Amino acid sequence: MTDHPAGDADGIRGCPVMHGGADGPTRLYGPDAAIDPQGIYERLRKEHGAVAPVLLEGDVRAWLVLGYRESRRVLDNPLQFSRDSRIWRDWKEGDVEDISPLMQMLGWRPDCVSQDGEPHRRLRRAVTDNLDTLAGRGIRRHATHFANKQIDAFAGKGSADLVGEYAEYLPMLVLTRLFGLPAAEGRSLAVSCAQVIKGGQDALAHNDRIMQILGELAERKRLEPGPDFTTGLLGHDAGLDEGEILSHLRLVLITAHTTTSNLLARVLEAVFTDSARLSELVSGQRGVSEVVKEVMWSTPPLAVLPGRFATADLELGGTQIKEGDLLVLGLAAGNLDPDIRPDSGVSVHGNQSHLAFSAGPHECPAQNIGQAIIETAVDTLLHRLPGLRLSVPARELTSTASTWEARLDTLPVEFTAV
Repeated sequence: MTDHPAGDADGIRGCPVMHGGADGPTRLYGPDAAIDPQGIYERLRKEHGAVAPVLLEGDVRAWLVLGYRESRRVLDNPLQFSRDSRIWRDWKEGDVEDISPLMQMLGWRPDCVSQDGEPHRRLRRAVTDNLDTLAGRGIRRHATHFANKQIDAFAGKGSADLVGEYAEYLPMLVLTRLFGLPAAEGRSLAVSCAQVIKGGQDALAHNDRIMQILGELAERKRLEPGPDFTTGLLGHDAGLDEGEILSHLRLVLITAHTTTSNLLARVLEAVFTDSARLSELVSGQRGVSEVVKEVMWSTPPLAVLPGRFATADLELGGTQIKEGDLLVLGLAAGNLDPDIRPDSGVSVHGNQSHLAFSAGPHECPAQNIGQAIIETAVDTLLHRLPGLRLSVPARELTSTASTWEARLDTLPVEFTAV
């Protein structure tokens, strides 16, 4: 650990540093966190229990909720743990600047994720109504079309990286169709969305680029409406204003792509590192949906969910939380909480109580669309390419983590060229 910035030694009022030990809170970003986030979660659980003090990018202080029951309490109780970051004490007092890369994930926007109560319900209804409409308009057909186009690019080689050549871009290509965007925008938008989640100073420029594209899209759809998500938001009876429309386009584009691409890569990893599972899928003895559910327990697409803000002084998991404190939810850690899963090797078949899609009023509304894309992507791949198999030992596969997620680096496979 490096020293904390001058003036931080005793902590900000109610700050997690007071419980951090000799070296202060643990960083959830940087080289160490990128290599072994699960090891960090396990150590923090041993040292602190269900709630641990951590540092986010820029050494911004937060509480990481590691316990499953504690995460459910936070997610299910917006009156105690608000999503509205305007009550975040460190931001209000100027300790976190508006230009901080963290604000791309934590800052207030006029969208349903940033609000609670009736404002949240009004805005979320506009999103869910349009997502439900899209779900009935051929998600699997679009996914099949773009999956085949992606596979066409490497089918003749007999080898591929299923992360870089498939999972990283496929969900965004489907989303371009659902949003009414040109497919040609898909690859660069996928890169920008990934950078916003990853953080760093480049996140600001990539977010600006996304907002520019979405602003142009909304303007075009006012003149040329179509059967797409953008047109649906523009005409919804919730009466969204300009800022609300653009914020929700951004929200759905970034979260739907990044979580679906990450989950798709992890499902493919689970398939190709287990020969029995691969055989069962190819023979039809097992469905892809079962593998998706298993992976949502073991490696959820967001390892850490941003963020909630305490509305009053309170106790959580034996830890005193101060009004205005930031809490981030350890979804991956919660899914492996030994209090609810004393033996992580026991099958979770049929158990839907994982935290992969959050929970409570803000539970992910697009999860069915993401699962449809993933199931179609895996089925199409297995049917198109005979003899698919991992081309390196499973132990050589690596992942790189940021604060919010751990992404598989590569997944090299080989097959009979077609």
